[in-house]
Amino acid sequence: MALIYHLTYRDAWENARPAGEYAAPSLTEEGFIHCSADIPQLLRVAARLYPGETNLLVLDVDLEKLISELKEEPSRSGEIYPHIYGMLNADAVVRERELKLGADGAHYLDD
Repeated sequence: MALIYHLTYRDAWENARPAGEYAAPSLTEEGFIHCSADIPQLLRVAARLYPGETNLLVLDVDLEKLISELKEEPSRSGEIYPHIYGMLNADAVVRERELKLGADGAHYLDD
């Protein structure tokens, strides 16, 4: 199973899940939903964009179940990120995990 990872606030996901689809604010603002190719990449994003934030979830997205188009595109730094061009169908999310914040201020996952 090929996976990508999306970082979101718990409330945003929990509010969207019953409708069966999720749209991050970036879908309206930029035309796509930002994702990460692997967990180390996701943790770098969390450190850069969400320092000290709690109430964050990591959504594991199964690419075989994803309905919207996926493109792998370079960021300004040149690192390649997966972008979902459309809604994230809730049934493509195969796992939800809390992104925890350590005493040192760094985010981590238990597994």
